[in-house]
Amino acid sequence: MVHAWRGLLRLLAALRRHRAHAAQAAGLLGGALAGGVAHAAPTLPEDRADAMYHVYDGGGLKAYGPAVLVRKKLGENLSLSGSYYIDMVSNASIDVVTTASPYKETRNEYNLGADYIVRDATISVSTSHSKEPDYIAAATSIDIAQEVFGGMTSLSLGYTRAHDQVGRKGEGFIDNATHWRYRFGVTQILSPSWLASLNMEAVSDDGFLGSPYRAARAFGTTVPESNPRTRSSRAVKLRVLGEVTPGNAVRAEYRYFWDTWDIKAHTTELGYSRQIGDPWLVDWYGRYYTQNRALFYTDNAMSQTTYLSRNRQLSTFKSMSLGAKMSYTAKKVPGSYEIKLNAAFEMVRFKFADFTDVRNGKPYEHDASIIQLFVSATF
Repeated sequence: MVHAWRGLLRLLAALRRHRAHAAQAAGLLGGALAGGVAHAAPTLPEDRADAMYHVYDGGGLKAYGPAVLVRKKLGENLSLSGSYYIDMVSNASIDVVTTASPYKETRNEYNLGADYIVRDATISVSTSHSKEPDYIAAATSIDIAQEVFGGMTSLSLGYTRAHDQVGRKGEGFIDNATHWRYRFGVTQILSPSWLASLNMEAVSDDGFLGSPYRAARAFGTTVPESNPRTRSSRAVKLRVLGEVTPGNAVRAEYRYFWDTWDIKAHTTELGYSRQIGDPWLVDWYGRYYTQNRALFYTDNAMSQTTYLSRNRQLSTFKSMSLGAKMSYTAKKVPGSYEIKLNAAFEMVRFKFADFTDVRNGKPYEHDASIIQLFVSATF
């Protein structure tokens, strides 16, 4: 059941990362890009508190709920953070309505983190735990960022180990999965107005990598899904960001993904940010994603194979997104605190090439919308 909407969580995570990118762009517009780049020792994130409400609605799946984040510095070298995230899910997606019954459930996620500065390096550690009726996930991460070449270049290394318990309602927890993630990145200041970054990630998965609820089709008959128990993947992402005129920044991103299941995926994103007076920062972006199918994916198998899946996320498909974000500074007392109101909206169109809607016999496609409303306070 949970695997039907884990793609949603990745979408929301990507949106949260994109929000961080927007904040970075705002900082660049107001700081380094406006006044030139000067080397400075690493600094801790600001003390802050965020409260957010999010909604995802598309393809018969709806997830919504609140989230809160608190971050506080303890001295000059240590910062602690904690967050709580809730997804209340109602699922009547195509997988559910064609093979099972619609359902509702709640997912709770807790995160704790710490950032510590040692000379020109920042060490970040974090742990997370999420739970829902038939899925428990826990992860621990460590990241190290080091400035070199007089602060013109920043290198980063990261590692995450995650463990999942996979269950099925009425049967309890039936299997496990373990995930290892390795990250490397480099960010380079190209000029007083431009910077570029290159990030690479390697992921290794072992264990139950499918869904106990999902069914495949063979010779027109419903059969249980059967995925390999191992998977390795790689991803490379290049990003360029710069200020073209005062108060106007652009960015371009490209990501290439490949794995041992023979999936290859390309993601391209273009964005534009504009500072409108002191209180407003507006960001627009467009994203295009495309991938080919996995080796063992089939819409309706006509031969017997060891592995067989009809998971549409493993099929050939593409998606197109258009989004916008706005940030408004409601109150600012220099040296004391600042309160911002934020809103983000994204529309996504999914088109599947070899996943058939069995209700009408046509290739499946659907739209989705993602909304975030949140208040941020720095102090």
